[in-house]
Amino acid sequence: MESARTVADYATLARKRLDGRVWDLLQGDEATTATNLEAFERLRLRPSVLAGVESPQTEVKILGRTWTAPVCLAPPAVPDGVHPEPEMSAAAGAAAVGTLPLVVSSPAGRTAEEIVERSGGTPLWLRLSLLRDREAVRELMGRAEDAGYEALVLAADDPALDWSAVERLCSVSPLPLLLMGVMSPDDAVLAAESGMDGIIVSNQVGRRLGGVAAGVEALPGIAAALAGRTPVLLDGGIRRGRDVLAALALGADAVLLGRPVLHGLAAEGAAGVRGVLSLLLDDLRETMALAGVGAVTEAAPALVGAAPAAVREITPAVRGGGLTRADLHASVADPVLDTMNFLNEITLRHPDAISFAPGRPYDGFFDTEQIFGYIRGYLDHVAARGATPAQVREEVFQYGPAAGRIRELIAHSLWADEQIEVAPGSIVVTVGCQEAMFLALRALFTGPSDVLMVSSPCYVGITGAARLLDIGLTAVEEHTDGLSVEALEAAILAERARGRRPKALYVVPDHSNPSGATMPLRTRFELLDLADRYDFLILEDSPYRLLGPGTRVPTLKSLDRAHRVVMFGSYSKTIFPGARLGFAVADQEVATPGGTVLLADELAKIKSMITVNTSPLSQAAVAGALLASEGRISDLNREAAAYYGDATRHTLHCLELTFPADVRADLGLSWSTPEGGFFLTLTVPFPADDAALSRSAREHQVIWTPMSYFHPGGGGTHMIRLSTSYLTHQEIETGITRLAAFITSELAPR
Repeated sequence: MESARTVADYATLARKRLDGRVWDLLQGDEATTATNLEAFERLRLRPSVLAGVESPQTEVKILGRTWTAPVCLAPPAVPDGVHPEPEMSAAAGAAAVGTLPLVVSSPAGRTAEEIVERSGGTPLWLRLSLLRDREAVRELMGRAEDAGYEALVLAADDPALDWSAVERLCSVSPLPLLLMGVMSPDDAVLAAESGMDGIIVSNQVGRRLGGVAAGVEALPGIAAALAGRTPVLLDGGIRRGRDVLAALALGADAVLLGRPVLHGLAAEGAAGVRGVLSLLLDDLRETMALAGVGAVTEAAPALVGAAPAAVREITPAVRGGGLTRADLHASVADPVLDTMNFLNEITLRHPDAISFAPGRPYDGFFDTEQIFGYIRGYLDHVAARGATPAQVREEVFQYGPAAGRIRELIAHSLWADEQIEVAPGSIVVTVGCQEAMFLALRALFTGPSDVLMVSSPCYVGITGAARLLDIGLTAVEEHTDGLSVEALEAAILAERARGRRPKALYVVPDHSNPSGATMPLRTRFELLDLADRYDFLILEDSPYRLLGPGTRVPTLKSLDRAHRVVMFGSYSKTIFPGARLGFAVADQEVATPGGTVLLADELAKIKSMITVNTSPLSQAAVAGALLASEGRISDLNREAAAYYGDATRHTLHCLELTFPADVRADLGLSWSTPEGGFFLTLTVPFPADDAALSRSAREHQVIWTPMSYFHPGGGGTHMIRLSTSYLTHQEIETGITRLAAFITSELAPR
């Protein structure tokens, strides 16, 4: 038999082998196929040159399973005469190239049990139709679960059924469910809210309608609407590696490969399927290398360039330039940027729910008159130092220096509270701590080989900032007491082996968000030593540090003798969030052609091009608080810290009462016991994703945060974050009761 050099060659071989009638049946709806193929032909890639991509990484993790590549086999119904055992041969072919799921149609030529038994370890998904006969569907779903199938694909091809049918089916099986046939953003959102665990964008189930758009044309809008709530797969038109990469760039997490698999089956059986997949994956890796894409997870809309005309036609009309998402920076489509928006949307939709989501201070400690007192106290301080009335007015009415007006007071406070001795000139006053992060990242990271290391889980503000600035991330898993220095060192060595430079580590060492962990003193010394040995900076962020009881472990900055630590500070939790005031301590020396300057000076230059300066009025209010407490913010927060500690203890007490040790052991339920701060985490025996959060809010009126938001490398899928900082005892009790009802409902047989 002739050898195949491309995926398309297998179609030629199959046509030569098959009877003409069988070939026509195999090809199916040529019009729909042509629509999909033409849509991919219109796409053009924009490669990045000199990206240094030598061995592209194709692995992805979807629905808890790691795939060799973002490709799932989806053979449609196989006509007689193509192959006697299509399911088993397809599974064998897939197993020969790695771990790639196979969708099996129901009914198939063999029983569900037989196919699993002879699948060779290939993950199997069962495709079902949304039939009116609920009992028949329930029976098939139960058999699939018992046989070892890993997911169910529900084809939306029965127009008599509605979303209530989808919700009922989601309550039947614990297996992940994916809805196939979605072609609009609204339907994608409804599917997620109905409990679906994944979406398959496909025009195949609507082919009888005629004139349906290509799946890839609908993909960008659907991916944007879901914003990472569920995996998005694309079906239809995939023939080359560039098609796979383009689909990923436009928002797909993976693609389904249908007709080429059948061509391989018809041509050479299992060997043909292996050949098709090998050629496709080799082509994908080569395309990635040429396009400068190091990992499939890095594919972004900018890679595709301007969207094709057909995509613009289905994109909601906009005024002006008629932009689409593909015309914008790739980061705006990153799910991490939309996590807070989704939480806000859930909260607005369920105003009567108890929310454990926001990490904000308790409002009861705020007094409107305090602001006026603080500002007056600061202006009196300025006047007492000899300023004229005109100069006093300027303190709040005029622009100020980019680095800030109140650096001396901040420096004094750092010494009074933390025994951190730094010169005022090494401080930059910023618009919240978030700006301090942006300034430091922009100054320190100079190219694609520079890597930012973060703990996992990690605060989304830093991962979002890195994404906006095109900075690569390396996530290091936390242990129960925070970051592991051993794991960090291993990650550093691995990155160096790849030719990349770990430039800095971001860490929240005290009562961290989201885990609540506090880094032991010994680990802090070990981390500083590691920074010296491997020449990287530590970006220390501790907004919750002064909100815990007992003796505090020294800050990394107070232990820093080699100027390895850039410290970020915030007054949002300790004074009031409305001030939007933070700071960076950057006392590292920078050699320039004109002499040595401080890193703080460089940050101030960048700031002058972003926010010009920090609001003098906000600086005056915070300065007044610093003066009133003689720099000891810990004294100012003594009552608040006690309140937060009490709220955490009461939450833990309610959890203990609701889930005694024997009950939670049986359920596989556990939680952290933080020493301070705002947050604690629960580990639950079910996926705590956006769909589960939607059910929790809708059916039980309680809101929480999925911990998966905080794992940049994936993870945290069975964990939730609870924030108790601004809730009363009564609200905590009601919230835990509702949370328990939600957890119980998730564990109930479906």
